[in-house]
Amino acid sequence: MSTWRPIRRTPAWLAWMPGWLRTTLKWTLWSGVVCAVLGLLVVLIYFSKAAQFNLDEVAKMPAHTAIYDRHGKELGSGGPNSRRLITRADIPDFLIKALRAREDARFFDHSGVDFRGLARATVRNVKDRDFTQGASTLSMQLARNTFEIREKSINRKLLEIALTLRLESRYSKDQILAHYLNRIYFGAGCHGIEQAARTYFGKQTSQLNEAECAMLVGIIRGPHVFSPFRDLEAAREQQAQTLARMKAMGLIDSAEVERVKAMPIKLVPQEQRGGERSYALEAIQKELQTILDDVDIRDGGLTVRSTLDAGWQQRLETDLSESLRKIEQNKGWTYPVHADHQAGSEPQYLQCAAVTLETKTGGILALVGGRDYLDSRYDRSNGARRDLGSAFSPWIAAAAAERGRLVLPGKPVQTGRQIGPKETIRIAKRCGISGPFVETEDLFRGSAAATPMELATGLATLGNGGQRPKPYLIQSITAPDGKVLYTASPVTTPAIGKQAAKEAAALLEKESGTRVHGGATGSGRDAWLARLGPKGSTAIWVGFDDPQRISSAQQLDSVLDDLAQRLGN
Repeated sequence: MSTWRPIRRTPAWLAWMPGWLRTTLKWTLWSGVVCAVLGLLVVLIYFSKAAQFNLDEVAKMPAHTAIYDRHGKELGSGGPNSRRLITRADIPDFLIKALRAREDARFFDHSGVDFRGLARATVRNVKDRDFTQGASTLSMQLARNTFEIREKSINRKLLEIALTLRLESRYSKDQILAHYLNRIYFGAGCHGIEQAARTYFGKQTSQLNEAECAMLVGIIRGPHVFSPFRDLEAAREQQAQTLARMKAMGLIDSAEVERVKAMPIKLVPQEQRGGERSYALEAIQKELQTILDDVDIRDGGLTVRSTLDAGWQQRLETDLSESLRKIEQNKGWTYPVHADHQAGSEPQYLQCAAVTLETKTGGILALVGGRDYLDSRYDRSNGARRDLGSAFSPWIAAAAAERGRLVLPGKPVQTGRQIGPKETIRIAKRCGISGPFVETEDLFRGSAAATPMELATGLATLGNGGQRPKPYLIQSITAPDGKVLYTASPVTTPAIGKQAAKEAAALLEKESGTRVHGGATGSGRDAWLARLGPKGSTAIWVGFDDPQRISSAQQLDSVLDDLAQRLGN
């Protein structure tokens, strides 16, 4: 068999090359072809993945956040449900300039992906051996926020790029700007620019001035840390950095920077913030905002399971209301009560506050911050720090028992003298009652102050064998897809010994399996009811915001006895 083959002549344009160079060039070309094919395959794979996402979602209003009690009963909605959509026409031009300077300088020039910035970020990440730089454009951030692409990996980045290119082909730059501002988180429970403008400054987005625009853009990168409600000076610093960046880009000059810095920032007053319908919901909303920021949850459509027991909450509110009406009837008042007051002072009506804690965990089962939320949003459950009177007696006993002294029922002064005021105060603080205290023997007559939340915590400490629970309102937070984003971990700290807690709790009168103690202070200005049940501790305060005598001690005791009977059944 013949094996003859024609001789293959080397092309003239390669004849001058050494053999090693021809071999290198050959493999380089083949490698280039292989890389191009692989690159095309990767592009096809990720564009195929990106095609599975519905781009209509970009322009939709994210779902509202629903709040439930511990048994699954819906209580209300969180902040995101009040989100309002804006269009490009609503956005001040200065805000757009600030956004470009701070987040995406070449927004109007690139096709959604800033490949120059991406290359710089890639080199930096390789050097750092970590994902320290992202080079995300506004369009990429919009894609990520819409479709919840959070994982830091090459796979996530490639999918994000493919989605962004699709998004840019579907929406105009102005639409992308509006959708981006409608979705991002601005802290304080504010999802979207319109809610942020109304929450922080009490105005619409279109009415924002230059100083407010620069501040809102400045806090985007750290919405919790830089929230003006939380730290106004930190927000001002971010505002200054935004203005400096705008100047560096030539978007404004030095005179404009100084003019904007000099503009006053007028935040919505504390008493006008929030739009909840009850003290309990407002308290949940505040805790939710902190968790969302601390855990970096920026999504809508969440399911929030609270610790509240809706049935007990309703019962506590109803029983309190009926008991207050009994006091008013005894005095011949009608609600709202316009009590006797000096000329020139504001009339008042009788107020109340109450907290029930789950003894073992500190979960808040019920919270009443006042008589009428629509009339006054001041939460007295955490803010009304009033004299305890005889309600302080259990902690005098706890201090004595903790130090091995005799507990003399019905004789708090004699009991307290065995250890002195300073030691009694120290033990009371360990149990959650922070005062102020009188450092004389008057302390043993009840000259100590606390809020209803503190008193409930102190009671729970006695009922929990001396372990002090930390009060909390939110059990869990779940994403729309069912993924659990947050789960509370109850926290307890040792306060006093188990035997001391038991002896102190024994001072509370046993009644139908429930231990109840309380009464009016010597001045008759405050009335307390302390209830320690099998599973929960309840502290109730009744009085006027501007302290004044409520009623006779006998009438108050009668009302408190009636309330104790209601709660004990």
